[in-house]
Amino acid sequence: MNINRTLRVAGFLSLLGMGLGLSSCKDFLEEEQVATLTNDYFNTEQGLEDLVKAGYEQTRYKFANEHSYAMFNFGVDEMTHADQINVYWWNIYDARLNPSDGFVDGVWTANYDGINRCNIGIARIPGIQGTTTLRTDAQKTQRVAELRFLRAYYYFQLVQQYGAIPLVLQPSEGVQLEYTRAPVPDVYRAIISDLRFAATNLAPTTAEFGRATQGAAQHYLAKAYLTRGSAVADQRGQRPTDIDSAAFYADQVITGGRYVLENDYARLFDISSYANSVAAQTSREIIFSSQFNNVVALAGRFGNRVHSYFTLQYDTEPGMTRDLLNDRPFRRIMPTNYAMDIFDRRNDSRFYKMMKTAWIANNAGNIETWTAANAPTPAQVGQRKFAVGDTAFFVVVNTPQNPVPQATINRTRYRIFARYVRNAAGNVVPGFSPTADVGLRNKFPQLVKYIDPFRPSVAEEAGTKDGILARFAETYLIAAEAYGRKGDYTKALQYVNILRARAAYKAGEVRPNVNYRFEGGTRGDVTSTLPALTATMANFSTNDPKEMYPPSVTSTQDRFVHFILNERTRELLGELHRWEDLARTETLLVRAPYFNPDAAAIRPIHKLRPIPQTHLERIFRNGQPLTNEQRQSEQNPGY
Repeated sequence: MNINRTLRVAGFLSLLGMGLGLSSCKDFLEEEQVATLTNDYFNTEQGLEDLVKAGYEQTRYKFANEHSYAMFNFGVDEMTHADQINVYWWNIYDARLNPSDGFVDGVWTANYDGINRCNIGIARIPGIQGTTTLRTDAQKTQRVAELRFLRAYYYFQLVQQYGAIPLVLQPSEGVQLEYTRAPVPDVYRAIISDLRFAATNLAPTTAEFGRATQGAAQHYLAKAYLTRGSAVADQRGQRPTDIDSAAFYADQVITGGRYVLENDYARLFDISSYANSVAAQTSREIIFSSQFNNVVALAGRFGNRVHSYFTLQYDTEPGMTRDLLNDRPFRRIMPTNYAMDIFDRRNDSRFYKMMKTAWIANNAGNIETWTAANAPTPAQVGQRKFAVGDTAFFVVVNTPQNPVPQATINRTRYRIFARYVRNAAGNVVPGFSPTADVGLRNKFPQLVKYIDPFRPSVAEEAGTKDGILARFAETYLIAAEAYGRKGDYTKALQYVNILRARAAYKAGEVRPNVNYRFEGGTRGDVTSTLPALTATMANFSTNDPKEMYPPSVTSTQDRFVHFILNERTRELLGELHRWEDLARTETLLVRAPYFNPDAAAIRPIHKLRPIPQTHLERIFRNGQPLTNEQRQSEQNPGY
């Protein structure tokens, strides 16, 4: 698809056929299946209400397929490709990342489809003569504010990925073929205008979980101002007041009293029961999320498929078979050494609360037995090494200074996959490694944030968990970055340490046994780790080795930006922000190849995605298709 096809009439046959909006047993935006409609449906009160719901639908697209990790978490510092390499050119930046790539077109098309839905509603709602939900001016303004928030969200994603893009603020209700790219500053002005309207007019709360609120608009306003205002080399229309505005709107969210950090980081991704999973997805820490339905048929074209991509290969190990809890082992993406080592894993509970390192046996049919060569005692020869319900294998995230002896691995009843191993010759060698050949990248600590065991079957790829787009912890990080960029490091550290207080092990909290086995902790220690985890200015006023600063980062100001990027990894690892984080901070070309050797081929052209070839081939100029020269002039440099 392309922009001129997306911006026709309304695209309503597809958007209504997929279900009007967002529903599940935990969300309140009800769906209504509609058979045959015409554009006149949007002249009715119910039609416009349904259109507003449909305006949210394309927020799902970010989580709908493999572009989710490829365009948002590949080719960066914190993640690289694992051993099933479907679209790994997004990670290694080779020539296959080009204007004809289907992901380039898919993200472009989905966002413009969402924009046109919003444009139709924004244009029509003020004139409707409603009798119930759109009867008053206040009701109409609320719905228009929702659509302007969504339009800003879609444009914000587009401008970060593609740079200069067509800026369409009126509905396209006929075939339109002539589009030109608006300069990036114009796009940011439109985004900020829409978000300011939304922040002024959206209700602070909603009974229908999933709808945009004032806090969501303020969060994205802070992020948009920070993105525009922090540009140095890039021209985004930055203004001297942008960083002040970012701090102001982030503070509005923080002091508004409507959002609360979960006391325990693990609760954000709790799947210990269906009720706990629902509670996690509706947590007061969630500011805005893309809603998926617990009925797969109503979950959108694809459902939330990200659950499959961060997995490792477990189903070929003794004692294991594929099941819902352990998910589909597509193993597309794995953490880099940077992502494992930027955590203080002894004192920061987030690492082991977001990473799975132990797998429990679920299959009695293929459990190994002890042999005479490895049995701890002669009496155990021929007996099974473990039973269903015991540990089947374990991933050890250790350091070269703490290798696991091969002899220990050989005599352990379950399998151990260590990052560093001391072999029989006494040498420290890699075990699993994100820098090894692809065939050796099938074991790693597995991100748990997307695990979805509540699908109807293990064969079902379409997940039903909501996709988190903005949460309160990120607001603190936006505020911290804004204050630090203003030179107010005291305020910045105050906000960072609020998150670190949540991240630290609390007094009385039991640590996982890996804490004392491999991370240098003491068995039975239940004292608070906050004193060890509290951030200070020394973390960025000096070249603190714990922060792993690239060699070119030498000033306090620059180290602070990289410190915040490190903190964003520690809090938001894998949450599909990272490529945009590095692009907006102008650090992509520094951090990606330094921390991710697979991204060594990155070049300056890769700071933007290519404009889709499908778009260039279908748009016109002065009534005629573009010439090859005109197409090239509409393309981002280097593609």
